[in-house]
Amino acid sequence: MKVEVSSCQVAMQECKVFSDFTKQMDFLFRKIPSTSQFVLLPELVGLHLLTIREDYSYLKESQMDRLSIFIEDYISYFSKKAFERQQCIIAGSMLEESDGIYNTAYIFTKEGQFLMHRKTHIFPAESHYGTLEGDDLNIFEIDGIKIGIAICYEIEIPEIATMYTKAGADIIFCPSYTITPHGFYRVRNCALARSIENQIYVLHAPLIGKLTGVIQEGFGHAAIIAPSEPPWSINGVLCEVTSNETDCVTATLDLNLLYEKRKNGAATTFLDRKRRAHLYHI
Repeated sequence: MKVEVSSCQVAMQECKVFSDFTKQMDFLFRKIPSTSQFVLLPELVGLHLLTIREDYSYLKESQMDRLSIFIEDYISYFSKKAFERQQCIIAGSMLEESDGIYNTAYIFTKEGQFLMHRKTHIFPAESHYGTLEGDDLNIFEIDGIKIGIAICYEIEIPEIATMYTKAGADIIFCPSYTITPHGFYRVRNCALARSIENQIYVLHAPLIGKLTGVIQEGFGHAAIIAPSEPPWSINGVLCEVTSNETDCVTATLDLNLLYEKRKNGAATTFLDRKRRAHLYHI
């Protein structure tokens, strides 16, 4: 089985009204092939919606939870977009209010519905937002493809990808928002490691760009990642955006090849991590 996927980076820009955000997304989707079955957007993809607020210049990090007021418009837009394009859109994440604030990834299906994953491990610097941690790690089966979501810091926790792979995931989608180059490469290098450890595909989609005010600069380049062995690329990066603009990359992933490499690849880590599991007790 083969599946076409797209990973996108979004450059933050000032918004005066919500339609400024949707125009930016419409521009991005014109770059994404209509044949892509899965589209990944960055963590906190609508963060720059905060610039709509009249009090934006006075906002503090502890008030970032006000992003949640845009959640209904966000859900409405991406639900329609997924239905119109007949694509599964993992629209990064947004801040969701539900007995507290969660950093929640929304998976919009081509039926116009959505599934949710709440970030389970909050990055230390993110704690200023006042976000709570989710308690569930589930895989989602969409059109016969099993996927897992690892929001930014979650990809740095090896056990999460291991759990997803054991549960049958073929692809991990990692939306991110990293505020330093070091942070970007931590996430990127961990995505590469998780791909090798579990012999799984990983998509990485960062929020980038700089605005004035409380929103911190985002760094990174969107990429699609595979285990580092033939016939895939030497460094494991199948393709990567090279610009610092809103853009995407697209690739066709061969799942049967992935299963074959798990059995007969140069490094059969998927099997060997289980083979001597009795040694790993702490």
